[in-house]
Amino acid sequence: MRVPWRVTELCHYGLIPSYMDLLLPDIAGHDRPGPILLSRPSRQTAPLVFASPHSGRCYPAEFLAESRLDALSVRRSEDSFVDELFAAAPDHGAPLLAATFPRVYCDANREAWELDPGMFDGPLPPWVNSASPRVGAGLGTIARIVASGEPVYRRRLSFPDVETRIQRCWHPYHAALAGLIAETRAAFGFCLVIDCHSMPTHPSFMPATPDFVLGDAHGTACAPRAVRRVEESLTGMGYRVRRNDPYAGGYVTRHYGRPREQVHVLQIEMARALYMDEATIERLPAMTRLKADLTALIGQLARADWGFLRG
Repeated sequence: MRVPWRVTELCHYGLIPSYMDLLLPDIAGHDRPGPILLSRPSRQTAPLVFASPHSGRCYPAEFLAESRLDALSVRRSEDSFVDELFAAAPDHGAPLLAATFPRVYCDANREAWELDPGMFDGPLPPWVNSASPRVGAGLGTIARIVASGEPVYRRRLSFPDVETRIQRCWHPYHAALAGLIAETRAAFGFCLVIDCHSMPTHPSFMPATPDFVLGDAHGTACAPRAVRRVEESLTGMGYRVRRNDPYAGGYVTRHYGRPREQVHVLQIEMARALYMDEATIERLPAMTRLKADLTALIGQLARADWGFLRG
C-alpha cells in the first residue's frame, strides 16, 4: 500500500463559498483543486470541529468520461451546498473541513477499502472489505450507483486506479480530520465533531417528514446531553427533529466518536427540500433563512459550556 500524500501538499485554504462558486460553472474542474478545503479561524476558541465529507463537486474529466450518467444525474449523491450552509463556523472560532471531491467519486464517510468485487476487472486484495452492507447496497467507498439507484460506470474499474483515487482523496481528508480532532482535544481536553450532511426527500418519511435527523450511533458516539442541546436549539427554531432514524451515523460518526476518550461525534442530516430544488440541484430562496438559522446554531454551540464532555 502506497504512502498517502502529505496533507500540506494537498490542502487549499480559503473561503469555501467563494471557491465553490468559482468551481460550479465547470464541474469537470479543469484546474483540479486539492482534495480538501480547510477553513480555520484566526484562533480556535470553541472545542468544535465542523466537517462536510459529501458536499464536494469537483468531478475529474476522466471520471466523467467513465460514467454512463449525464451531468445532472451524476450529482444525485451530493450533499449539495452543505459546506456553504455551515460556512460561518470559522467566524465563531471553529474550523470547517470540506471535501472537494464528490461522494460518488470517493466516499469519505466509508472505510477506506469498502469495495464491490463486481465493479473490478480483476480480483481484489484479500484485505478489502467486500462484505459490508454498504457495499451490498452499491454505496461503498467507490459507489456502484448514485442515490437515485442508477449505475455509475460504463465498464469495470482497475484496482490500481481506484487505489490511487483513495490515496489521493480519502486519506488526506481523514488525515486532516484526525489532525483537527487531536489539536482540539489537546487544546480543550475534549472535542465535539459536527458531521454535516443533507438527506433527500423519501416516501418513508411521510406524513411527518423531519427537517433534521441527528445521528449518534444510537447513543454510542456522543454524550446524550450534547445531542439534546443541539436538538433543543433546532426545535426552538421551529424545526422537526428526529434521532437516528433512518440515519444513525456513518463511518465518521462510528469511527471517531469515542466519548470515553473525550471525542464526541454528532451527525446532522438536513432535509434538502428546506433549501434546494432536488430535481435541478439549485439553491432555493429559502436557503437564506436556513443558513441564517444554522449560523445562529453555530454561534449557540460555540458559546455553550461543554465542560461536561471532559469525562
